[in-house]
Amino acid sequence: MLDSTVPALVLRLDDNIFHHGTLGAIRSLGRAGVEVHGLIEGRHAPASRSKYLAHMHTWPNGRDFVETLTAVAERIGRRAVLIPMDDEGAIAVAERSAELRPHFLLPDQAPELPRTLADKARLATVCAALGIAQPETRVVTTEREVAAAVADLGLPVVAKWARPWLLPRAPGLRNTSLVRRPEQAVQLLGRGGGSTLLLQRFVPGDADSDWFFHGYYDQDSACLFGGTGRKERAYPSGAGLTTYGRSLPNPAIEKTAHTIAATLGYRGILDLDFRYDAAVDAYCLLDFNPRLGAQFRLFSDERGLDLVRTMHLHLTGKWNTTARTVYGRTFLVENYDVFPALRIGRERTCTGWLRAMRGADELAWLSADDYWPFVAMTGQTIKRGFTRLARRRK
Repeated sequence: MLDSTVPALVLRLDDNIFHHGTLGAIRSLGRAGVEVHGLIEGRHAPASRSKYLAHMHTWPNGRDFVETLTAVAERIGRRAVLIPMDDEGAIAVAERSAELRPHFLLPDQAPELPRTLADKARLATVCAALGIAQPETRVVTTEREVAAAVADLGLPVVAKWARPWLLPRAPGLRNTSLVRRPEQAVQLLGRGGGSTLLLQRFVPGDADSDWFFHGYYDQDSACLFGGTGRKERAYPSGAGLTTYGRSLPNPAIEKTAHTIAATLGYRGILDLDFRYDAAVDAYCLLDFNPRLGAQFRLFSDERGLDLVRTMHLHLTGKWNTTARTVYGRTFLVENYDVFPALRIGRERTCTGWLRAMRGADELAWLSADDYWPFVAMTGQTIKRGFTRLARRRK
């Protein structure tokens, strides 16, 4: 039973109104009786329409991170559990934790660790030091370095930005993309703002290759709750977010996750992405996200316990249980899954996809007890579609 006297603040710095993980956190804690606050974009964000969001706060222009959070804490009036939803937020919370701790309940994380792990160039160094399998990765800053990397790694190759939270908002600029021609990588040079471009060896895969692990680790870096899942579909295909996932046991990945956390002394929530590499017969670590994953609701026990509830219970001193993920659950993201489903999935007709949507154990947006976020998401999706169409016609 969660302590309903302790509120929670869901925090996101990334300007992404379609971030379904934010809504998942609001609903999970709100349904458990917790007073949930959200520091997000504004009323145009579909998550703000959830009946489980007690209060919405917005970011003032030009205000310091700690100053803003302190002002929100004063409005809440009680020490709250702070839940960052993106890498930038997780990094800022860890690095300013000494100033935030009087106002918020936080995992006792090493301040520098989230930045190190979220930075994909530094992650490659960490993996090499720990003996964790990862595709060969090169930092590229010039056309010559691109040509050398392509010659060594082959084509296609995966282009990644080392610090995606620093990327400027620009059409066609994605955190990760599959590059099939060297000139595509050359065109990305210099577009990353303060982020370095990486080229990573492409690991061929099939429908069973892409996996992830979500977990919550206590002050001893012991996993209180977590689980592994398979990415059935993604958008963009092969290098994007999970649009349809299934929770399935994978002891090898779980062991790797626990080893990394224990070795690094990691505390709090993490989200790891893996791909099976048949060439080395190992699951390669592709990304380390030091925060809650957007599809975290895929993992639940028979009582409805999930990662945000685990975090709340632990930080409020109420954790006194053991929990095990119920495997076999499915999770579908309505506004993104329709594209890969109709292109590569079994449901290659709208009727087939709607049938798959009805069969999912949980949907990211649509919920019988909280339907306004789905309505708002649909409206914003249509609006964005018309806006893009108008731009193409100019």
